[in-house]
Amino acid sequence: MGAELIHALEQLEKEKGVNKDVLIEAIEAALISAYKRNFGSMQEVRISFDKATGDVHVFSQKRVVENPDDTQSEISLEQAKKIDVSLEIDDIAETEVTPRKFGRIAAQTAKQVVVQRIREAERGIIFDAFVNREDDIITGIVNRFERKSVILDIGKAEAVLPDKEQTHNEEYRYNDRIKTYITEVRKTPKGPQIIVSRTHPGLVKRLFELEVPEISDGTVEIRSISREAGSRTKIAVFSRDDNVDPVGACVGQKGTRVQAIVDELRGEKIDIIKWSGNPVEFLSSSLSPAKVVRVDLTEEDKIAEITVPDFQLSLAIGKEGQNARLAAKLTGWKIDIRSESQLRELIERQLYHTDGNYNYADEEDDEDEDGEYVDDEIYDDETYDDQEYDEGGELNDGGEGYEDGEGAEAGADGDLGEYAQAGQDAGEYIGNGVDADASEYAQAGQDASSDAGAEANQDAGAEADAGTRPE
Repeated sequence: MGAELIHALEQLEKEKGVNKDVLIEAIEAALISAYKRNFGSMQEVRISFDKATGDVHVFSQKRVVENPDDTQSEISLEQAKKIDVSLEIDDIAETEVTPRKFGRIAAQTAKQVVVQRIREAERGIIFDAFVNREDDIITGIVNRFERKSVILDIGKAEAVLPDKEQTHNEEYRYNDRIKTYITEVRKTPKGPQIIVSRTHPGLVKRLFELEVPEISDGTVEIRSISREAGSRTKIAVFSRDDNVDPVGACVGQKGTRVQAIVDELRGEKIDIIKWSGNPVEFLSSSLSPAKVVRVDLTEEDKIAEITVPDFQLSLAIGKEGQNARLAAKLTGWKIDIRSESQLRELIERQLYHTDGNYNYADEEDDEDEDGEYVDDEIYDDETYDDQEYDEGGELNDGGEGYEDGEGAEAGADGDLGEYAQAGQDAGEYIGNGVDADASEYAQAGQDASSDAGAEANQDAGAEADAGTRPE
């Protein structure tokens, strides 16, 4: 092989980055196998490769013993002394056995080994280069299609974009240049396999880091991302500097920064939201572009009941619930969205007890400074209609009964009048606080209470004799 081989190995070391000594060791190991295969020798041999001249020599190795049993691997001390007088028992005696035609075999073997080792070395270099780039962004050129996967040329290697990692509304054409997110680097017998994605939320994060200097230098931080690839993304940002607006920094002057990201994602909508440690503020912002009127939180179960204007209910929920779903992923809260009219209906049901499960605990409502009625307590289990009286007019639950007509009449006047007053007060409260229709309910409650009181005055005596309470 000579000096030409040494020169070729040095060139490969410079161009491919493969260490020359590693190649020489591989050549020596391959030559041992080639010698045994071509010359049918079972004895132990050693290959000597001269790194200066490139000459190759083969040496047979035998152990020195007193009485050799296997001439292929053992040699007597007397014969060993003829080779080297310094040899003793258990030493290794070497004899050169280089075949005459071994140069041609050595050259062919060396070529195969070098090519194989170069290929393995390149695979190792590529793997080492990309294994540390997981969770990073890379630009590739569409090279070919294999089944439903897209193969990208990323320089010294190829990346695979599987079907499940492709955005549903994107079409890829030959020679298209696209940015992808490296999700995994695998070592396989055929070399490293690089898996990339166009749907991963990390792609959006890395694109913002490339476009927004404030994010790359740490002034603005991306706290959370929720994404439905190809359709919409919500991103929550936070500024470590009070003088820097995180949303404005991400949007850029006239929207240039965010528009560049939208173009790269081929029209995917992006909502940039200011992160807040206050759950109410964060939840209100997460439903952007809808405006939030009220937020009620259940801290233990992380459930948020959010009220929005009637005309923005569909906007808050989004197409097929997308906006609410992304907001829930972004904030980590379970979100229940309702309109203002739905909230009013809920309040009306509670105040009017249309389901029969509520009752006022106090006979008189308290008023606040503005004249509004407040602090009405509600009971769930029983109402006055369900109470019964015994023959003596006593309440079964131990309450005070009515023994004669006068007492019954007085009871009717007092209790029914108070209930009527409560109904009137509740109606006025709803009319002032909810809508105009509620005042009609209040008037109806007042009329009903007056009629009930009059009827009770006429029939109270007769009802008391029967041992029942006036209706």
